[in-house]
Amino acid sequence: MEKQNLFKWKHYQPDIILLTVRWYLRYNLSFRDLVEMMEERGLPIAHTTIMRWVHQYGPELDERVRRHLKQTNDSWRVDETYIKVKGQWMYLYRAVDSEGNTIDFYLSESRDTKAAKCFFKKALAAFHVSKPRVITVDKNPAYPAAIQQLKDEKKMPEGIQIRQIRYLNNIVEQDHRFIKKRVRSMLGFKSFQTATSILSDIEAMHMMKKVQVHQQQVKSVQNRKEFIDKLFGIAS
Repeated sequence: MEKQNLFKWKHYQPDIILLTVRWYLRYNLSFRDLVEMMEERGLPIAHTTIMRWVHQYGPELDERVRRHLKQTNDSWRVDETYIKVKGQWMYLYRAVDSEGNTIDFYLSESRDTKAAKCFFKKALAAFHVSKPRVITVDKNPAYPAAIQQLKDEKKMPEGIQIRQIRYLNNIVEQDHRFIKKRVRSMLGFKSFQTATSILSDIEAMHMMKKVQVHQQQVKSVQNRKEFIDKLFGIAS
């Protein structure tokens, strides 16, 4: 999408819009926190306006960042955590490789073989993901069952090793913390669709922080800001 179309008819400059979107997805800030921070800069912006920006530009940011992701390795660490949606706890499946690079996530209302299978299919379809040589999981019996079904359907290599060793999954459990910490301050999501979209945007920002993009210059906060501006065609 061209810059002139992406920001057409907006009353604020693109850099201000991306600033609020980036801060909301990266830090533990509410929309009203951002309103106050913008007011200090002489910019009166309604919290509903910032919310609309996040819903509009967050998915666009996610899509553009993912084009630049580095390839993950073939050792997967899979685990699930909990996210509240519409007042109900739901299951967030996540996977990282042995170096801590994010593979993918999947939000589900259930914790069963069907959900685990959907997660693996989604992860395998990601272009930056290497097919697994070994998958480390917890004692949830849904994982081996889902993997076997995918093998039977020829969608996963036969020679994959499944390990159910708890301490090896510490890396993914630690990685949950950033996502959980950011989501906690949001006080839950109002819909399943919104939750999936915002979580994807948060994951994209988290992958940038972990330097999962090919551009090595994103190691600093300023470099990440410049990288995002460049993605949207507003770099100076």
